[in-house]
Amino acid sequence: MKHKKDWYKDLVIYQIYPRSFKDGNNDGIGDLKGMIEKLDYLKELGINAVWMSPVYASPNVDNGYDISDYFTIMEEFGTMEDWDAFRDGAHERGIAIIMDLVLNHSSDKHKWFLESKKSRNNPYSDYYIWRDPAPDGGAPNCWMSVFGGSAWEYVPERGQYYLHFFAKEQPDLNWDNPETKEKIFDIIRFWNEKGVDGYRIDAISYLDKGLDGRADMNEPIGTVACVNLEGTHRYIREMVAETMTPDNLMSVGEVNINNEQDAINYSSAASKEFNMAIPFVPPIVEIQTWSPEKMKRDLKKDYEILKKDGWWARFLSNHDKPRQVSLYGNDREFWSESAKMLACYLHTLPGTPFVFQGEELGMTNVAFPSIDDYNDIDTRNYYKTMIEQGASPEEALAESRSISRDNARTPMQWNDSPNGGFSEHTPWLGVNPNYKLINAESQMNDDSSVFRFYQNLIALRKKHPIMAHGDFKLCCPEEGPVIAYTRSWQNETWLAVHNFSASMQKFHYGAEDIELSCNTPVIISNYGENEVEYGIGTLVLKPYETVVFQLH
Repeated sequence: MKHKKDWYKDLVIYQIYPRSFKDGNNDGIGDLKGMIEKLDYLKELGINAVWMSPVYASPNVDNGYDISDYFTIMEEFGTMEDWDAFRDGAHERGIAIIMDLVLNHSSDKHKWFLESKKSRNNPYSDYYIWRDPAPDGGAPNCWMSVFGGSAWEYVPERGQYYLHFFAKEQPDLNWDNPETKEKIFDIIRFWNEKGVDGYRIDAISYLDKGLDGRADMNEPIGTVACVNLEGTHRYIREMVAETMTPDNLMSVGEVNINNEQDAINYSSAASKEFNMAIPFVPPIVEIQTWSPEKMKRDLKKDYEILKKDGWWARFLSNHDKPRQVSLYGNDREFWSESAKMLACYLHTLPGTPFVFQGEELGMTNVAFPSIDDYNDIDTRNYYKTMIEQGASPEEALAESRSISRDNARTPMQWNDSPNGGFSEHTPWLGVNPNYKLINAESQMNDDSSVFRFYQNLIALRKKHPIMAHGDFKLCCPEEGPVIAYTRSWQNETWLAVHNFSASMQKFHYGAEDIELSCNTPVIISNYGENEVEYGIGTLVLKPYETVVFQLH
């Protein structure tokens, strides 16, 4: 597919987690054949790009984010011919392909690492980051990995430690070695030739380790110690210029943003790095710190930083986060209302919306009865740490459930048949027991379903440039659970109002010099346009109500 400049601004991107999307050969694991089966479903939803989590060969220590061969498809997912068939089917339906690239580290089963660890003087010796032991024979410094334990692992054959910011089976690649860097660029060129339209790039804020003294050697977490160093930005600019910019391929980086300059570096056109960025926030931090008030502050700040020449990746869900209706909404008595409200909030913001599989059905968090039912390495490590710190098994399980990445990774709920129609075989991870109530088949037969609401929003976005390109202005008090803003484009202005609470709220639009009446056109609402309640200068909002007006 040929792409014009800035084409990414008109995308609605659907993230597929292949292992959990659809099992095409009934072995309990989602695969490319299953993804091909559901292309018409994606077309009906209306999205126009798919980001697929990694499908490369992998031992699956971290569910495919540990890659052993970047040029081969994971056997569980199928073959390269299956990948080609998915690409062709997607392109025929006007759906772009966004691949997930993991370039900070590889698997320890990758041939580069298997060679590198043999000795200090082989052709792959410097493809990874090796250091001599400390004087006492221990790790070179105090850095810890993201998944717990030291970020250094000893290899007797070399008498040295290698660096791994994530699992010990995920050794970090050495971008300071020009040969390694060029081999990484060759990986991207290979997939460009295969017809990929863009890339989401995993954990990319730590390429420059700063081990020459520029990083903080006293900071215990390695990814914090060397985050966003200048060399990382230099490598990203070089990579994008050489492999993505020539064909206007889309790029989105999963990054750490700690201040305004980080946001500008990663997402402004002038910086020549990514088209947009996905800021990584650990689930436990998100759970503990989010609020409608914080959302308002962040919206205002982020818009001001990037409105000149930047762009925003808009998402509430992905494979690393809790289900959005369980975190930001209400997955019990106001499940449908809050799922629709969150959808309307996201899709009426400036930027490119990302839909994570199942979000369009309002899929919820899961509460497995035992830690043994969880697959996620991070969840299991978190539980183990809590037990070691003296928590009871019940406390440890409850907290591990809330932060688990498996909340997002339970199999897609296609219908009310066994295993939710995902597979005829026992799935690799348990299906959420509520699949009989929440599934695609029942929602596609219901004009008032969450699925149909998403479909309407996506269709509106394609029809009305104001949703992607309009100016943005908050028009609500800083306090309280109501988020309201206007979007303006050419001679048109819309007002979007969202109630992030399970109680009735009042929005005093008169204070914002906005005029509304029962004759003001309603673009979309989750309670129905005839149920909008007007007072004098006031809108009375039901629990989790969302409504978008066309002011002029």
